[in-house]
Amino acid sequence: MTILDAIHDEKLFRPLFKDLATWNSWLIVLKAIFALPMDETERTVFTSLTGRTTPPATQVRESWWVIGRRGGKSLIVALVAVFLACFFDYRPFLGPGEIGVVMVISTDRKQSRVIMRYLTAILNSVPMLRAMIVRQDSESIELNNGIAIEITTASYRTIRGYTVVAALCDEIAFWRSEDSANPAEEIMAAIIPAMSTIPGAMLIALGTPYKRSGPLYDAYRQHYGQDSPVLVIQADTRTMNPGVPQSVIDRAIETDPIAARPNTLRSSEAMWAASSIAT
Repeated sequence: MTILDAIHDEKLFRPLFKDLATWNSWLIVLKAIFALPMDETERTVFTSLTGRTTPPATQVRESWWVIGRRGGKSLIVALVAVFLACFFDYRPFLGPGEIGVVMVISTDRKQSRVIMRYLTAILNSVPMLRAMIVRQDSESIELNNGIAIEITTASYRTIRGYTVVAALCDEIAFWRSEDSANPAEEIMAAIIPAMSTIPGAMLIALGTPYKRSGPLYDAYRQHYGQDSPVLVIQADTRTMNPGVPQSVIDRAIETDPIAARPNTLRSSEAMWAASSIAT
């Protein structure tokens, strides 16, 4: 079963979406990272989101999402976490007693709680998935297939020692640490070895444009629009979430016209700025 099958299945994820048509751009993103077929219309949207003409031929191992505020990132990352945890079989790659971790790394505990609420709601809304829960607390959900979903804050020390089957890095542009000048870079350096023993382990890092430095910006500059194994998605708020009222966008433009400029200029710097909350 693909993630799109699960989203359209009334017994799985379909009830989570009131109006699935408003999530069309996100469905195309999911098709891209899981290398699912696209029709010509979807390929056109894919190109507008990635600057690339050819979708990935195999499941993407590393993807970076540069998406405006209120674009629906947190729900989608929670959905991907649940799908990877529940619908993939990692047991052939785990040792006796070893737990594979789908790790969701957030800026702080407040943001972690937002993701955990989404995760808990998704799992508990589907009886088949709810039955897989063995143990649950405020920061982790252990499943009966040898996988745990764990929420953690941005610190490289919390990652060492884990076997990570998927890492979902939320709002990476805002990561901070009192004991490191470059926490995002150090966390990325810790994640890659933790994923190395799992074929097909997936890294998704996402965030709102915040500054022209750090891993999110570096990935955008190096891989956006390139035929690269690393897939970069770039879009403004209403492209990903047309349910955001135009009045909110207009107010953002009025308050900060530079950060919220329309996504019409084609330079990478203009497009980076336009991701924040542009029309």
